Amino acid sequence: MGFWKRYLEFPVIWKITIGFIIGIIVGLIVGPQAVVLQPLGTFFLRLLKMIVMPLIFFTLVLGAASINPKTLGKAGGVVIVIYIITSFIAATIGISLALAFHPGQGFTLAGVTYKPPKPVNFLQTVLSWIPTNPFGALAQFQVIPTIIFALFVGISLAYLRVSEVSRIKEAAEVTYKVFDALSEVMYKIVRFVLEVAPYGVFALIAINIGKVGIGLLIPYGRLIGVEALGVAIQIGVVYTSILLIGRINPIKFFRAAAEPMVTAFVTRSSSGTLPVTMRAAEEKLGIDRGLYSFTLPLGATINMDGTAIYMTAVAVFAADIVGRTLTAGEIATVVTAAVMASVGAAGVPSAGLIMLTVTLGSVGLPFEVIGLVAGIDVILDMIRTMNNVTGDLTVTTFTAKLFHLIDFSKGVWAEGKKEEAA
Repeated sequence: MGFWKRYLEFPVIWKITIGFIIGIIVGLIVGPQAVVLQPLGTFFLRLLKMIVMPLIFFTLVLGAASINPKTLGKAGGVVIVIYIITSFIAATIGISLALAFHPGQGFTLAGVTYKPPKPVNFLQTVLSWIPTNPFGALAQFQVIPTIIFALFVGISLAYLRVSEVSRIKEAAEVTYKVFDALSEVMYKIVRFVLEVAPYGVFALIAINIGKVGIGLLIPYGRLIGVEALGVAIQIGVVYTSILLIGRINPIKFFRAAAEPMVTAFVTRSSSGTLPVTMRAAEEKLGIDRGLYSFTLPLGATINMDGTAIYMTAVAVFAADIVGRTLTAGEIATVVTAAVMASVGAAGVPSAGLIMLTVTLGSVGLPFEVIGLVAGIDVILDMIRTMNNVTGDLTVTTFTAKLFHLIDFSKGVWAEGKKEEAA
């Protein structure tokens, strides 16, 4: 095996981590002179900006169009509603904790100037999310209006795909395949950008360490702490409450969910953990296959509560760095953008890192922060992915109980009964 092939097969996140560590060392040794690396960091940031809008548009249209409205059924509708509600709760928890602890407070981002947007009230902010010119929104980097337009297109396409008129159905299928292909094209470009990321991260962290010093590392600990606390609240309070409302034993549930949770933590991939999650749903939780075969893959695609916590926390982290206090309208924008971006994030390692561009871009915060966060993303990714998989299984179990699609004579539910019978 050649060197280049071995290099490409080496996990990107570890290459980013190595770049991050080398950047710290170079920044400490070279000091302010590390600014000569600025073009490399700028190259990486421009690549990130290049992919944001087409990635959002193509992937969200495809995701929304993939849902079959005719086969969704009541149970599927309930699952989607709960997924959205828990995502909003997660995003609110993330931004609340970040505003309480201000993880980025104490240092500034070298070489970045920030001009805050003109203040607008909450109602104006919400109305501005509806694009009067969708193509203008794409061109002008208006993130939430683009997301909303993409969802309209995707949902409309989903209905056309099940049309009884053959001409319309065929045209819709062709259009769906086009968006599928365009999404794959964007994923290829993202792969290239992620291969460049280790060098961009190296340059950005070296420049900032060179100017600010080792004190830059303190906010990282606060950011990891904020996300970990947010995930603990989401799992320990929100998910446990959902289980209790459904009269489901949380202790037995988490015993059954332990293997998927650990697998998600290690692999950092909701999609990669899916076979383990499905096995737990059937063998340990006794959930009907017809339900979990729909809800779990859907959850791995659209239900990213941990990612929502992560993105809102990083948005406040970025605002702290540039000395901004987010207004009520901006907080609402960040929360909404985080939920929508988490829906569009792929269930693969470090997908949330790319989707940070959505939340930061929604209120004009600097993308340079992505380069700083990338170095510790392996830790953040483990925590948030575990949350994502736990949320999928929680909502699926609750819905199964609600619609009598769970067998309490199987798996963890029967363990106590077997012991009593013995």
